[in-house]
Amino acid sequence: MELLINGLLKKGARRDRLEAKVFGGAKTIATFSNVGEQNAAFAMKFLRDEGIKVVGSSTGGEHGRKLEFWPVSGRARQYPLTGAETQKTVALEQRPVPVTKPVESSIEFF
Repeated sequence: MELLINGLLKKGARRDRLEAKVFGGAKTIATFSNVGEQNAAFAMKFLRDEGIKVVGSSTGGEHGRKLEFWPVSGRARQYPLTGAETQKTVALEQRPVPVTKPVESSIEFF
């Protein structure tokens, strides 16, 4: 988040005009610790410590969210996912990453 803020400032943003909206933090897997809640709490504390006003938030719960965001206007819309949709999304995120075959090269390194 610090890199994001610094990147915005380098592009001409003014710190006193920055605003944030925080979404997420659902506990989508009952058997895991509540990492989402901890992440949301961290984000809120970080923003408060940085002096960035939080103008909207929706965190916690047991179901995921689908978000739409329009950066020019700052408008955000969320769609709560059903339990089945949340579990499908979680399953997609947990699938193993396929191992790719190394690319053959005609270059020999010493």
